[in-house]
This record gives sequence, C-alpha cells and structure tokens, in this order.
Amino acid sequence: MFGKLNNEEIEEVLSQQVIGRIGCSADGITYIVHISYAYEGEYIFCQYNEGMKVSMMRSNPEVCFEVDIMENMANWKSVVAWGKFEELKNGAQRTIGIQKLYNRVVPAIASRTLQLSPQWPFPPDDYKKIEGIVFRIRLEKKTGRFEKSDIPQFAR
Repeated sequence: MFGKLNNEEIEEVLSQQVIGRIGCSADGITYIVHISYAYEGEYIFCQYNEGMKVSMMRSNPEVCFEVDIMENMANWKSVVAWGKFEELKNGAQRTIGIQKLYNRVVPAIASRTLQLSPQWPFPPDDYKKIEGIVFRIRLEKKTGRFEKSDIPQFAR
C-alpha cells in the first residue's frame, strides 16, 4: 500500500533522522548531496565546509531537502521539503545552530559527517573553534509518502 504521510508523521521522520539530502541549483547546474542535520520545527540546521554546495546555495538560496526511513524496499517513509538557505554568520546565531547539532540524538557509531569537532561527542569550550559554515534551511513546504507491505514480517 502506498500513501501520504500526515503532518505528524512528516515531523516524526524529520525528527528521527540525522542524515538527509540537499538539492540545490545555480548557473544551470543541479547538485544533490547528503548532509548531516538537526531538525527543529521550521528549520534544518547544518554545518559544512566551503565548497560547491555552499557556493550554489549562496547564489540561489532556494533548496530542496529529502530524508528517508527505510525498513526495507517494501516498507519505507520519505519526506521532501522546500525552503531557503540562511547562512548563520552572526556569533549568537551560529552558536545556536552548533548547539542544535550537538543536542541531536545520534547513533553510538557515528560517521565523521556527524562529528563537528575533534572533541566529538563533547562540545568544545568555545564554539568559535568549530570550523566550517553553519547554516539553516527555513522550511516553507513539506510533503511525505510511504509504502507499507502486506507481506508478513517473517517473509520479508
């Protein structure tokens, strides 16, 4: 069975995951890349190094964000959201963004993509020591879909 996720289910998917994909487009090029994130209601918070993605989002702040929960190929949930890139350059705003990323629940075994500093999982004494660009995506529209199989659990 295929269906649409309701608002509560969309919020659940966004809140439970820590890796998503950002789609951005500028100068006739479309780029999609995975990114670690923290979610809080209206915003997706991220930290990344300078590069193509950041440059493109600065040029065209309209972005798309996608995240999945995959139990298996016949049982999954997917959320797509659209919004605007906002770089957090201000010291206080940047610190809030970093705090959101440190406060998210992450798996015990985490890739370097999730680690914000060499002291990970412990925050540094001074958040200014964390390198890279901190940004958020102000979400404007969210939609979600799912597939749920009628196949008994033991047959999967």
